[in-house]
Amino acid sequence: MSVAIITGASKGLGRALAEALAARGWDLVLDARTEGVLTDAAVAVASYGTRVEAFPGDVTDAVHRAELVAAAGKLGGVDLVVSNASALGAEPLVRLEELALDGLRRALEVNVVAALGLVQEALPLLRASRVGAVIAVSSDAAAEAYETWGGYGASKAALDHLAAVLGAEEPGLRVWAVDPGDMGTDLYAAAVPDDEDPRPSPTSVVPAFLRLLDERPASGRYGAPALLEER
Repeated sequence: MSVAIITGASKGLGRALAEALAARGWDLVLDARTEGVLTDAAVAVASYGTRVEAFPGDVTDAVHRAELVAAAGKLGGVDLVVSNASALGAEPLVRLEELALDGLRRALEVNVVAALGLVQEALPLLRASRVGAVIAVSSDAAAEAYETWGGYGASKAALDHLAAVLGAEEPGLRVWAVDPGDMGTDLYAAAVPDDEDPRPSPTSVVPAFLRLLDERPASGRYGAPALLEER
């Protein structure tokens, strides 16, 4: 049985991925900061009949990260780590001249440092898996210059680079940075609360992530919209 760790799994893309993997028979270790919402998500995911362990906590906490990996080990190992938990740095987003440095530090800690810390913790189990993979959830803001997205985009660009280097250093793994494209999530609503234009549901991009797991292309950066168009 395959085992995945998914951070930020209580809602949005994280929960959608968890449900899709559970439907395929994956056992899961889920993380999020808000206990009640995470518990609700875990109950829904477990309804697919797989084993689900949920741990509320902050991914910037090394003890919490170790807890996640230990739980996965008890389920049989780690075949996939999905770094989906993200921090914006400011809510709503602001121009760089107004961006609080503590907010930028928070974005870097959550989006980059914690993501690497979790992979470091899980690396022995990932290497032991026949299909070990890491998914770093990226953003279009990592590659394009959008006003007010500077702090968040910089953190995601750093995550992309870490993923690229990890892929070069760990040829036995697959390491994919994935830009999911526009989605209607609470994170986006917090970033740009005045934007009321409809956006795709996170569930609509999940097939792109499943395609990566099915086809296991080379490590690298991928865009979910392009993966969906090529099907």
